[in-house]
Order: sequence, then structure tokens, then C-alpha cells
Amino acid sequence: MTSGGGRGAGAAADRPEPDRLAAVLRPVRAGNGFEEALEQILQIVRLGLVPDGERLPAERELAERLGISRVTLREVLRVLAEEGLVVSRRGRYGGTFVHHPEPPVEGTDAADEPRALSGASDVDVADALRFREVLEAGAAELCASQGLSEPGAARLRAALDDTRDAALADYRRSDTLFHLTLVELAECPSLTTQYAAVRAKVNDLLGRIPLLVRNLEHAQQQHAALVDAVLARDPDRARAVAREHCAGTAALLRGFLG
Repeated sequence: MTSGGGRGAGAAADRPEPDRLAAVLRPVRAGNGFEEALEQILQIVRLGLVPDGERLPAERELAERLGISRVTLREVLRVLAEEGLVVSRRGRYGGTFVHHPEPPVEGTDAADEPRALSGASDVDVADALRFREVLEAGAAELCASQGLSEPGAARLRAALDDTRDAALADYRRSDTLFHLTLVELAECPSLTTQYAAVRAKVNDLLGRIPLLVRNLEHAQQQHAALVDAVLARDPDRARAVAREHCAGTAALLRGFLG
């Protein structure tokens, strides 16, 4: 993690970029095409799978992957634009671009303002945090028990490196991708789908609290310990570290939002 504005000398640029959207995008079921497509694209935005200011896949590709018509897709994108989550631009370099506010950083006025839960109850928050812990600890244990292929291990190390190299304002996106990578490597599609949904809820909560450098440094230590446990094929240690890490996040959220 860096507090400046860029990554180190292009190491990440040489890595092949996995299809991050595969964890979320899937053909919708008949009858609820609009609603399910809206849910999936909202997850893409809330998880930061497409960074702020970057373009969503082309309409043709999105429609094909979701299994809906382009007319339905345009209705979905119109709703997102009305909510201020995407911006459409015309022309040669046009398309639909993600837009969301930057997270607050400690020491800024926004970070010092009290944050409401926008209608979320204590039960809802506790449920999301517990479910996240169960899924993530289970995924860590699975990865360690099964062992990772060399490409899988390389993906996990690269995701960890990206969190170390991330500028402060981009840290939460890199953190999300690290955890999503771990869950994907468990090779259980249903687990990945459930995790993506609950992680989007957790990200909504994290977006209401400031980025604390001390907390991020501690999280990085836990990330490294988690990767070490998974690659050492120590499922008990992997599960314990994952649970400890999730518990730390939950404590931080309860402190700010409770």
C-alpha cells in the first residue's frame, strides 16, 4: 500500500488480467431479467470490479453475458445513470463509465462527519458481517486444503502485491479484489456468487467510514499471513487468520457505525 498516486515500475502491467467480472456476471433467469441484470451490474460497481472513471464492457458484450436484450440492458443503464452511478458518453471513445465518490480518508472533514446506516438495522449489519466471515474463512480453508495450482498461487500473490502497491484512494478496490481472488480460487462457483453479494454489502458499510492508515497496515500483515497459510497448505491456520481478519473489520465497523 502506498499513500502516493501510483504503482511501482510497471510490475502489474506485465501480468495477464483475469476476468474479474466472471465472479458476478451470469445469465439471468427468465421472468426477472431487468431486476437480476440491475443487481449484477450494481455489484460490479459496488465491488469496484470496474474502477471509478473506467468503462463498463460494451453493450453487446454485457447483453450477451447477462442473456438479455440490449433494450433491457439500456433500461438498466438508464436507471444507474439516474442514480449517478454511471455516466454515458458518446463518440469514438464513448461508452458507459463507472462513477462513484472517493472514500473518505482520516484527517479530512468528510471523515470526521457522523455516518448513518441509511436504514440498515443492527441485525442486517451483523448478519452481513457474520456471513462474510463464514464464507471467507471457509474459502481460505478450502484453498489450503486443496492446494493451489502454480497459476492459482501466482494469482493470489499478485493480488496481494496489488494491495501493497495501491494508492490510498484505490486501496479498498484492491482489497476487494484480493479477497474475491481468494474465494474464486476455492473453485466453488456458488460460494463465489454468495461472497460477491455479501462483499458488496460490506463495501457499502466500509464506504461510510474513513480509511485509517494504521488499520490498513494491520490488514496488510493479516493478508500476508493468510497467503502464507494457504500456500503452506495449512487449513487450520488459514481459517484462523481469515476469521481474525474479518473480526477486525467487523469491530471497526461497529465502532464507527454502531
